[in-house]
Amino acid sequence: MKKTSSRTPHRKVNVAVVGLGFMGVTHIKVYQKLKTARIVAVCDSARAPVNGVLPGVAGNITGSDAIDLGRQLRVYRTLEELLADPEVELVDLCVPTALHPQQAIAALKAGKHVLCEKPLALTSAKARSMVRAARAARGFFMPAMCMRFWPGWAFLKQVVTEETYGKIQAASFRRLSATPGWSKATYSSGSLTGGALLDLHIHDTDFVQFLFGRPDSVASRGVTRGGNSIDHVVTQYHYHRGPVVYAEGTWLMAGGFNMAYTVLCERATIDYDLARGAEALRITETGKAPRVVKCDGSDGYTEEISYMLQAILSGKAPRVVTAQDGLSAIQICEAEAKSVRTGRIVSLS
Repeated sequence: MKKTSSRTPHRKVNVAVVGLGFMGVTHIKVYQKLKTARIVAVCDSARAPVNGVLPGVAGNITGSDAIDLGRQLRVYRTLEELLADPEVELVDLCVPTALHPQQAIAALKAGKHVLCEKPLALTSAKARSMVRAARAARGFFMPAMCMRFWPGWAFLKQVVTEETYGKIQAASFRRLSATPGWSKATYSSGSLTGGALLDLHIHDTDFVQFLFGRPDSVASRGVTRGGNSIDHVVTQYHYHRGPVVYAEGTWLMAGGFNMAYTVLCERATIDYDLARGAEALRITETGKAPRVVKCDGSDGYTEEISYMLQAILSGKAPRVVTAQDGLSAIQICEAEAKSVRTGRIVSLS
């Protein structure tokens, strides 16, 4: 059984962020505002704070301003140096996907807790090695599948679980973006990111399995760029006697970013569109006028990180999302890729 040492309930978890690109900066800004965390170190082979200040980076949802990390923060150039630091408890991996397996396994073997950005790996075979390491480790491991924690999506999970408006008849999810403008050398290569299918669309693939379980099969169509990178995909997830479910993801937009969903229940339609801003989430019950719903929480990054910190402080392993969930999401995406390339329905049994 995994345990953490007994401490006072008000203590802080000592955190090290590895990878100081857009996602690393995003996570750092979350840790800085949480009372349960203390950033004690950062690690990046190329990018480092200057006089304690780290420049901001542009992202698909929002950009980040420069952040002051303080001059007392320890800055490492290699993961090995960081893992030798006895003060570090939680290693937050925000490095390119290809580095996830090696670095996550090393951190787990060093006795650290690990939060790993999605996707876990570029292939399910490599993700399996991470799952095995997580099972054997004394520290906790959690994939950063932030949509499970995003306020409008967490609300939907509760509605589906409780059948608030009856059973779900159909559901569609959309995640549309231009190719990320940061780390262009990485994102222009499908072999480094898995393309939009694995790097972007996986959010919706994972959330579909979170809501309805692992699908029986998938049928996908897509657009491939660069010979290997599937950068637009539309997938129908087949469930025996289940709802009609499909999702669309792209990096082919000329600019901008949007995420949305529409869920048709027996007694209501639930519709979320990021483009509507403060009125993003609307519910229309049968025979009633649409109403706007305000959800608790700030954003998925803050909620998932808060959850991981609480797991460490309580000594109870994360359950909302597990290493096995991260592996399963990749396996489903691989089936989608096979369907795109063969034009056939691909079974997940």
